[in-house]
Amino acid sequence: MTNSRTAHATAAEAESASFIKDFLALIKIGIVNSNVITAFTGFFLAIQFAGRHFLDELDLLFYVVIGSALIVAGAAAMNNLIDRDIDPVMSRTKSRPTVTGRFRAPAVFAMSIAFMLIGEILLFSASTTAGLLGIAGVFSYVVLYSMWSKRKHVSNTIVGSISGAIPPLIGWAAIEPALGPGAWALFLIMFAWQPPHFYAIAMRRTEEYRAAGIPMLPVVKGFARTKKSMLAWVLVLFPLPFLLPQLGWPFIILATALNAGWLFIALKGFRAEDDIKWATRMFVYSLNYMTILFVSMIIFAVII
Repeated sequence: MTNSRTAHATAAEAESASFIKDFLALIKIGIVNSNVITAFTGFFLAIQFAGRHFLDELDLLFYVVIGSALIVAGAAAMNNLIDRDIDPVMSRTKSRPTVTGRFRAPAVFAMSIAFMLIGEILLFSASTTAGLLGIAGVFSYVVLYSMWSKRKHVSNTIVGSISGAIPPLIGWAAIEPALGPGAWALFLIMFAWQPPHFYAIAMRRTEEYRAAGIPMLPVVKGFARTKKSMLAWVLVLFPLPFLLPQLGWPFIILATALNAGWLFIALKGFRAEDDIKWATRMFVYSLNYMTILFVSMIIFAVII
């Protein structure tokens, strides 16, 4: 009897863990976390630049963090629902719960809509501008990217970069709805960072994207053209830290050093013997770049 109960409990725990894992995959928890971090950065910088006190704005912080997390999670789930016909072709996505059948389409659709609606209510509670930006982010990701450009245009990555650059604007708008120059600096940094980051992923998964019929840049134009585009976007990043003079010269120097490091790796790609290995280096550097850059923004905003 005891062994039976133990086995039943173990099975229940395993099922619960599996459900949580599948749910987190459904909402793309990594994307949710990264977008919440950039939204928080926009929120925090707006507080510092406006001379307001962080502890006085905890209600707005709640609206921004939870609201942003919900709309991103909802949009990500909708993206999984839209892509369930092509995801089985790619090893990176073939285990998604919308492919395996763990979560049925009607349930995913209902959950996605509910998350986005609740998230929007929270964002509108922060400010009208934050709510409108949330709608713009959802529309650009679900409609402009997932439903339109992803399967039809080689510029799909650029279109997708719009939604990824909106969260810092949402955070900023909760404090300063008018959106100052600093807010748009964050938007431009996030926008320019995404193409080389996602092109690196596309290079590593070129044959999978080709099999799925997705016109990613490496599939349509080849690796040489993709490397040139990645280099161009890295160069675009160089002047952008100067749009945040409030963070001081130490931040600008650090950001420029990060850009120089990425430029060095990008240039080495033109002589790389193993393109996939080089793309992996670009991908890893892009993750470290964004983490260091946004953490440093918060630090320098405090100490200036």
